[in-house]
Amino acid sequence: MSAPMRIAVAGAGLIGRRHLELIDASPDCVLAGIADPAPAARELAGACGVGWYADHWALLEQEKPDGMVVASPNALHLQMALDCAQAGVPALIEKPVTDTVAAAQRLCAAIRRTGVPMLVGHHRRHNPIIKAARETVASGKLGRLTAVAGLWLLRKPDDYFNVTWRRENGGGPLLINLIHDIDNLRFICGEIAEVQAMTSNEARGFTVEDTAALLLRFAGGALGTVTVSDATPAPWSWELSSGENAAYPKQDQPCYFFSGTAGSLAVPNMELWSYAQQPGWYMPLSREAIAPAALDPLAEQLRHFIAVIAGREQPLIPVEDAMGTLAVVEAVSEAARTGQKISPGRLMEQAA
Repeated sequence: MSAPMRIAVAGAGLIGRRHLELIDASPDCVLAGIADPAPAARELAGACGVGWYADHWALLEQEKPDGMVVASPNALHLQMALDCAQAGVPALIEKPVTDTVAAAQRLCAAIRRTGVPMLVGHHRRHNPIIKAARETVASGKLGRLTAVAGLWLLRKPDDYFNVTWRRENGGGPLLINLIHDIDNLRFICGEIAEVQAMTSNEARGFTVEDTAALLLRFAGGALGTVTVSDATPAPWSWELSSGENAAYPKQDQPCYFFSGTAGSLAVPNMELWSYAQQPGWYMPLSREAIAPAALDPLAEQLRHFIAVIAGREQPLIPVEDAMGTLAVVEAVSEAARTGQKISPGRLMEQAA
């Protein structure tokens, strides 16, 4: 058997600590060190029995890990990933891949130049539910996809906003939360060609938005709507509906609806609706339950990262793909600001 991969973690916040737990639980890797200037991170490294570094570059030079998880604040993703590329160290970069599409373009260029593999932490693509939804749409069971509806409605606790950056532009539900849902919709339905949007900050009164309404046109022709708010008690969000994270109380409610000419699918409860006989609103609908296997997507993502480092697999979510998701979120902000229809593809071309 080969030696366990040595994986470093840059950033010891909430998601960074989750990565530390996953590394500790995996038989295929060990922790190589922690890079984070916070005193709490130094204590955490001591508790884990590994080296602590205030600077990620010092960790790369001293420890020479097999791979690094970049779990730092968004604005630091680009430089950390560029340094990993320079050092020849594959990286798993938490979402969003960078803070702007232009920055993601720079990272794509570095990857092409160095050949160092990198993948992005849109971990829900590893969830069997999302994979099954994608397969159902692709199989033609829904016929031609015509309409998509997504909901991300819940209430964040007031103390969540004690962190200053969460009250400022870039710290709201669009870039922090909606980006996951946009990635899910792109993965299941294909590219988003055009966006219209409205945002509001009236519920909380912060600089950043707390509510948004989106209108999407998919490249395949389907139209979609997404409604977002972090200021309302509601069960309709991936966090509460999917049961993916035990920290959230699971609600038996859907948050995505995919409708086509032959049937409709509710996700994540995976109910497929169609007509057993002649279609028409006077006819009874039949309901079929789809039961994907249970799997921790974050653990699967780590397994995949190790396989990418070893050269056994190609990144499921490469940087260029994740840039497409980031471009949609940028398009949402631009559409809300201008009142215009915005093409995510055009934004990527302008940033190139």
